[in-house]
Amino acid sequence: MGTRYVVLNTLKATNDVLEKSAVTSNRPHFTMGGDLVGWGNSMIFLQYGDTYRKHRKFFHQQIGTRSSLEVFYLAEEERATQFLRNVLKNPDDIVVHSRGTAGSVILKISLGYSVKEDGDPLVEMANKAMHNFSVITTPGRFLVDMLPILQNLHEWFPGGGFHRDARRWRKMVSETADTPHQFVLEHLARFLWLMVMATPSFTSRLLQEGVTPEDEEILKWASFSMYMGGYDTTPFTLSAFFLAMTVYPEVPKKAQAEIDAVVGHERLPTMGDRDTLPYVNTICKELLRWNVVIPLAMHVTIQDEICDGYFILKGTCLLGNIWFVAAQSWVYLRSHIWCRFILSGPKTYPDPEVFNPERFLVEDQQLDPREACFGWGSIFICVAIALATLDVSRMVWSGYRSMASRRGSYGEFSGPLWSGFVKTGWICSHVKPFKCRVVPRSKKAEDLLQT
Repeated sequence: MGTRYVVLNTLKATNDVLEKSAVTSNRPHFTMGGDLVGWGNSMIFLQYGDTYRKHRKFFHQQIGTRSSLEVFYLAEEERATQFLRNVLKNPDDIVVHSRGTAGSVILKISLGYSVKEDGDPLVEMANKAMHNFSVITTPGRFLVDMLPILQNLHEWFPGGGFHRDARRWRKMVSETADTPHQFVLEHLARFLWLMVMATPSFTSRLLQEGVTPEDEEILKWASFSMYMGGYDTTPFTLSAFFLAMTVYPEVPKKAQAEIDAVVGHERLPTMGDRDTLPYVNTICKELLRWNVVIPLAMHVTIQDEICDGYFILKGTCLLGNIWFVAAQSWVYLRSHIWCRFILSGPKTYPDPEVFNPERFLVEDQQLDPREACFGWGSIFICVAIALATLDVSRMVWSGYRSMASRRGSYGEFSGPLWSGFVKTGWICSHVKPFKCRVVPRSKKAEDLLQT
């Protein structure tokens, strides 16, 4: 409907255009999701301005550095251990287990909330909200997104029925933001009455520092955005980890040798071991590069701008092409733009389809994928404990070819990874369901995991 798109196919272009200019810092506007349903208060839909800058300030103050997150390390380690116990019991539900782990860690960090194992009310509310998010962000799903004037129709008028859905969904989204915030307020009041220190969290720290009513409303939606932002990214990355360890068995063997030498066999790895396990760290980096969960970064220009000699009109949608998953090389789009991978292009990474952590250990190191995507979080500790305690191997299952037959003589896939194992969507891409064999490395490792 007349929207202009510019695809940015290199990290330099993406950083220069999206990160270094306030003119290009706006977000796409969804009339249905942002205005009518209420997602416009969350950071992912928030238009550039004072409120957006306040969100970023809160995040930087409370979780912007490693030292600010150290207080949450124990919770991350406990949840990672529980996650791997669940995987050991039922390896077929890795995404389910990892989503529960990611959700519980984020709720602990953002709210100081401990998730119940079965049927937690906050988790169920978040699940419904994320399902709604996938609906309202589907391109072309709602005509009102393309013709905003339709929002003025009464719901009884033919074609105005979307207002009924919007009213119902708006109530659900508001409750998903309000209920957790109310929990923190009650938690702080209870601990203040007992004159003891409350459980530290992103929200409680800022509330105790003192905020205005306007800033408290922003804080509520910032906490909401934190949970929604990590709901899918961490689980899909952990799924890719198990797939990679299944297809490339030489990688976990090297990592296990490093862990055995540094950590030993008497304890599990902790976040304190992070700087002494370089190969495990490179596995985490390679996961972010090999299977980019969010392939496109979307911004919108708020006024006319000249970028690198190109004139870009106000309202142009800028797409940072983190991972163009539709092909392996040059692709010609309808908008007459040639596209190339940032994280999966052979010019950026030789043999991009191969899961090769050692690309980050050589003297001439390749681009750190953390510069082009996000999602470190709990990934390191889950990966480290998994490698220390579990052996992951291939299984052949009905409906799929053996993964061994997908590999060439040098271990790489004979075809594109994403054509066989990755399902792509408008917002997220993730590995398709697969089966693998997960067993303890030893009786000692199993005991460590169970204690």
